[in-house]
Amino acid sequence: MNHGGNIYQFARRIGCLPEQVLDFSANINPQQAVDLSCLQKVPLGPYADPDYSGLKQAIRQRYPYPSGVDIEVFNGASAAIFALLRNLQPKHLALYAPLYGEYAHIAEELDCTLHYIDRFSPLMADIPERSTVIFVNPSTPDGQLYDLQALLATWQAATCTIIIDESFLDFCTADSVVEQITRYDKLYLIKSLSKFYGCAGIRIGFILAATAAITELRRFEPAWKLSSLDIAYMQQALANTGFIEQSRQQTGHLRGLLHQALHDSGLFDTIYPGQANFLLARLANQGDGYQLQAQLEASRILIRICDNFEGLDKSHLRFAVKNEQAIARLADSLQVIEEAMPTSRLTANRNLGVGTEKK
Repeated sequence: MNHGGNIYQFARRIGCLPEQVLDFSANINPQQAVDLSCLQKVPLGPYADPDYSGLKQAIRQRYPYPSGVDIEVFNGASAAIFALLRNLQPKHLALYAPLYGEYAHIAEELDCTLHYIDRFSPLMADIPERSTVIFVNPSTPDGQLYDLQALLATWQAATCTIIIDESFLDFCTADSVVEQITRYDKLYLIKSLSKFYGCAGIRIGFILAATAAITELRRFEPAWKLSSLDIAYMQQALANTGFIEQSRQQTGHLRGLLHQALHDSGLFDTIYPGQANFLLARLANQGDGYQLQAQLEASRILIRICDNFEGLDKSHLRFAVKNEQAIARLADSLQVIEEAMPTSRLTANRNLGVGTEKK
């Protein structure tokens, strides 16, 4: 499965309904800021505002950005990624891996040269002059949060175009690098709203960049990319400012429970110290994630195998933060599997929790 969240394919394979699947593969907040009832009075007759004025104002209140910076909204962060790279047409793309497969996919379509830089090694690698750099912060699938100041200086010195994906930054208290755009007009920020606000079916992402860069990007964009329902829901969600701190605290608590469940299973030799709404773990003894996936099918649990992330293999698994009941069910299922592998706990616990965090 190349992407998390395909509960429909998984449900067909194991013979259950999609709503019966416990999906640990999609890193979507299990909480929502508003209920769908807020859409009951949304008028469907007129076209939505093609300038998305109300939505953009709500976004700016939630994510302030300085004068000289502008915004363009998209039908999800993936659409933003594709649109931006098509517009930039980079010749050389430097990817700090592991990261989303979408970046490499569009690079292949654009026939540009890929340069992978391993984030688990020292980061100050040589960068091709005038290349386009992509960095996800916090990272995926491991959830590490980086201080980017030194890297930004290095990239700027090489006259790079810089794309920072902050789709998971809402789960942290760290600041965005949006202020840097006023000092470097080749800096672009990508953000997703569906992940933090727990609404994967509401497809809204956006790009922040210098005003001239957004004007150029907007030239190639169609009108009415977003539906009236998408817009109305997200404006209501963004207005719920109390949800932000509540969700961060809840995510931290649940991430701790998930870490404990993975630790106690004895199946993993490393659990990476992530700060987003998911954890990356590595099976002991170069274990096979597909085998564990098959073993979890009886519990209708779907997990994310990370072998299509550059630099990772099928022993690496990502687990999304879910509610307490879901985590307890995962813990029970992993315990049953571990009990059928009596030697695994002794081997795994030798190094469990090491998860080195290199910068």
